Amino acid sequence: MQIKDVLLAPGNGAFFYDDQAAIRAGASQDGFIYVGEPITPGFTSLRLPASSLSVGLVLTDDIVVWGDMMGVQYSGAGGRDPLFATAQISDLTSRVVAPRLLDVDASLYLDACAKVFEPFEHQRLPLAIEYGVSQALLRSAAHLQRKTMAEIVCSEFDLPLPTCRVPIYCQSGDARETNVDKMILKAVDVLPHGLINSRQKFGVDGQTFIEFVKSIATRTRQIGRPGYHPVLHFDVYGWIGQEIGLKPQSIADFICKVADTVPSFTINIESPADYGSTQAQIENYAKIVSILDNRGSSARIVVDERCNTLEDIRLFAEAKAAHLVQIKTPDVGSIADTARAVLLCKDNKVGAYVGGSCTETDLSAQASVHVSVATQADMMLAKPGMGVDEAFSIVGNEQNRLLATLNRRRTENENVG
Repeated sequence: MQIKDVLLAPGNGAFFYDDQAAIRAGASQDGFIYVGEPITPGFTSLRLPASSLSVGLVLTDDIVVWGDMMGVQYSGAGGRDPLFATAQISDLTSRVVAPRLLDVDASLYLDACAKVFEPFEHQRLPLAIEYGVSQALLRSAAHLQRKTMAEIVCSEFDLPLPTCRVPIYCQSGDARETNVDKMILKAVDVLPHGLINSRQKFGVDGQTFIEFVKSIATRTRQIGRPGYHPVLHFDVYGWIGQEIGLKPQSIADFICKVADTVPSFTINIESPADYGSTQAQIENYAKIVSILDNRGSSARIVVDERCNTLEDIRLFAEAKAAHLVQIKTPDVGSIADTARAVLLCKDNKVGAYVGGSCTETDLSAQASVHVSVATQADMMLAKPGMGVDEAFSIVGNEQNRLLATLNRRRTENENVG
């Protein structure tokens, strides 16, 4: 067996864990913090520094490969796993996962994942553990086979080596004006996210949001390079449903109104409403999608909340309950399931967006790039953090390095042939 020891190292995520329920209930902001009493279990305050836990696999040649475990920004909301607790995750990894890792063939990626992630006490392991350990196993297989992580994914899923870049999507956080300008100057493919997570940001009848959408379109023309024409993507955290009402027709009408204000842009609306359960979300999102399609609208619905695991993604994709599915990598669990999710979306002719969270790390972001490029996802999130520059650099540079490596590999194979 190629793994001879397992290391754990506590670390930091790149942003913060936030109590979404309390924020949605009207918690006020005081500078960078939110003020109020926590609602979501595990939160001692509404905004907590994101923690992570690195898992290192010591291979027989003494190379150590790493993966990072963490939760997402809005942990415990929308059917997600509870707030990441480093001590509990560390204990479970040491007691249960480490012995399994010492007993697998680390050069066989999917086989190793299947054996390590078997249920424990009749329950699935925490998704954060699956996510971090699956990254480390992917790096192990790549090292042992002298390949890139993307090549391992292509080999395991019988995919051709990719030749095309995946569009990159940046999120602004609360520093909207500054970060939007950064995105435009750097010609980001998809922008700006906007963090429309409160009534103050959405406005009465959505008017504040509509003005924000118009301002983004105007700004791209003012300072963007000639010919620059990004996709406009806004995460509204369910606020259309909260402010306009939950009727699919009303939500579709509002989204068409928004799209009509920027007619020359493709517009993505993420999480227009939260219907309280996965099944209700599927039924109502499918109706919204159908209404928009029948009208010939250029607006696209993106699902996030209530669509967490691979099984959730399958249900949404098969029901055509979104134009684009955010595959939120820490919520999906094993990064092998992220690859499966992209391929599942493609099979159902639904867009696949490999997302994740601002709370992630450089290591998890780089692994996500390899899976995104290998499966040729429709777009991928610039992560971690909310600062734009760092995330865009980490994801964009990793993609460019990967494509340059694969191009050389392809040329070598052609010359040999």
